Amino acid sequence: MNVLVTGGAGYIGGHMVLALRDAGHNPVVFDNLSTGFRWSVPEEVPLVVGDVGDYELVLQTLKAHAIDAIVHFAAKLVVPESVRDPLGYYLNNTVKSRSLLAAAVAAGIKTFVFSSTAAVYGNASDRPLAEDAPLAPLSPYGSSKQLTEVMLRDVAAAHDMRFVVLRYFNVAGADPAMRHGQCTANATHLIKVAVQTALGMRSYMEVFGTDYPTPDGTCIRDYIHVSDLISAHMQALDHLRGGGESLVVNCGYGHGYSVSEVIDTVRKVSGRPLEARIAPRRDGDPITIVADSTRIRSRLNWRPRHDDLATIVEHTLRWENMLRERNLRL
Repeated sequence: MNVLVTGGAGYIGGHMVLALRDAGHNPVVFDNLSTGFRWSVPEEVPLVVGDVGDYELVLQTLKAHAIDAIVHFAAKLVVPESVRDPLGYYLNNTVKSRSLLAAAVAAGIKTFVFSSTAAVYGNASDRPLAEDAPLAPLSPYGSSKQLTEVMLRDVAAAHDMRFVVLRYFNVAGADPAMRHGQCTANATHLIKVAVQTALGMRSYMEVFGTDYPTPDGTCIRDYIHVSDLISAHMQALDHLRGGGESLVVNCGYGHGYSVSEVIDTVRKVSGRPLEARIAPRRDGDPITIVADSTRIRSRLNWRPRHDDLATIVEHTLRWENMLRERNLRL
């Protein structure tokens, strides 16, 4: 397959590019490089530098590379930032996705995989969330993704397109072969922040709220290794290629860890102390979000290989050390 990967120079999209190549497919990266990196795209992979909201450029790219499928990662994704800048998030994540879908329809694309988020659920109960749980996002980020899901559903019904929506839980880790990982300098991902603090790259980290109704007072999340997340995307493409129907699936392991448990695991795996300072709650942060992964396991035959917090932390540590050494050489 010839697959357009929007946001393919970024963290998750970059892992998708590697997986597509490993499977013998032909990825084409479309990225504006606002948070992605040109150097992270393999030399033999075509890179189109542009904005997914540029209808003409996207359409030209789809036709020039005879694209068979689109995997759409490009988005803004920082919850507190979305609370401060809702219009920016609706423009980037919703309006520009509308333009991308219009170009896909014009080019006759019939296969679309969309990177969504568990933030569409809002505040959940203590039980794992199934895909039919009520959608009540707490942030413009979550709402912007929910609206795109609705658009994709309606466009697919009108234009004979089939899709898989993958609702991510908390993504972390790095490619076990250390070919790619999270490179953003000011990333807000908890595990990356904790690892950087343990390595002395940050003097301290903050824990946003310790008064939540959880066993230790900190928020609980379902952390998924990025390689397992990408295997879900590959299974989604295989499902659609084989004539499978459109699906919405959760991407998570079905169990969660609190912020404090993550910090303790980073201390244990790294063997280093790290300072965690208590800070006020952040707007838009749900208390607990854990996936019910029954559907993805049964419908896409998804079998995760890295369902272990210590492994996720260890891969992140190795990547951060490697990235730091690389940056020192430059």
